[in-house]
Amino acid sequence: MSATARKTAPLPDDIRAQKGGTPIVSLTAYTTPMAELMDAHCDFVLVGDSVGMVLHGLPSTLGVTMEMMILHGQAVKRGLRQAMMVMDMPFGSYEESPEQAFRNAARLMAETGAGAVKLEGGVGMAQTIAFLVARGIPVMAHIGLTPQSINTLGGYKVQGRGAARAQLLADAEAVAEAGAFAVVLEKVPESLADEITKAVPIPTIGIGASAGCDGQVLVVDDMLGLFTKFKPKFVKRYASLGEQAEAAVAAYAAEVRSRAFPAPEHVFADTAPESKP
Repeated sequence: MSATARKTAPLPDDIRAQKGGTPIVSLTAYTTPMAELMDAHCDFVLVGDSVGMVLHGLPSTLGVTMEMMILHGQAVKRGLRQAMMVMDMPFGSYEESPEQAFRNAARLMAETGAGAVKLEGGVGMAQTIAFLVARGIPVMAHIGLTPQSINTLGGYKVQGRGAARAQLLADAEAVAEAGAFAVVLEKVPESLADEITKAVPIPTIGIGASAGCDGQVLVVDDMLGLFTKFKPKFVKRYASLGEQAEAAVAAYAAEVRSRAFPAPEHVFADTAPESKP
């Protein structure tokens, strides 16, 4: 069923059932207005910890807190009627133990109304995923380039090449077996993404992976051309709103300084105009 034909948000099992079917559509959102714009077009909307870089000017996702995620999750939820909302678990909120992960995942879902959480990691996180799923927390996994691990990965590099290919396939199989209902594949070779998609029984969501994945996700500010600090190879710019916004601000500034704005139609007279009978 297409997103435009739905009247209620899908559940994680509905997303899982889309394996091998019509590709799953997803974008990130951090605010109510943006969530409203994408609601009718996305199967799920991800409140990503990328909010730290995109909206808060942080150098990476590592400084994002639970409070920041909850604030933005609540805002996004107000704008959704049809799409499911998935919340990123921020760095440090789940790695210590399955018990810590449950406490924080339960808080995220309770305080935002999210339908699921997403966490990074493969084989090493399988026990935690199983622990959460057994206690009623739907989990979307995330493997390949995991931004919360950039300090150990050596930066934003493609993952799964050469000898690392087998490990990434093992990661995908581990999270699927642990009970994740879908898995994000970020910045992995196309052929490996296709192999993983065929090998696991859950949907793969690509970001810098392959058109053969079961779905795709992008940071909305990237694809709209609003976030322009850098442009990853896997981002297609569907608009250049950042350039348009800067031009609009420049035009506004020029009109204010020349007193062309506000014009007569933008100000109020001493008396209200008489209403017509």
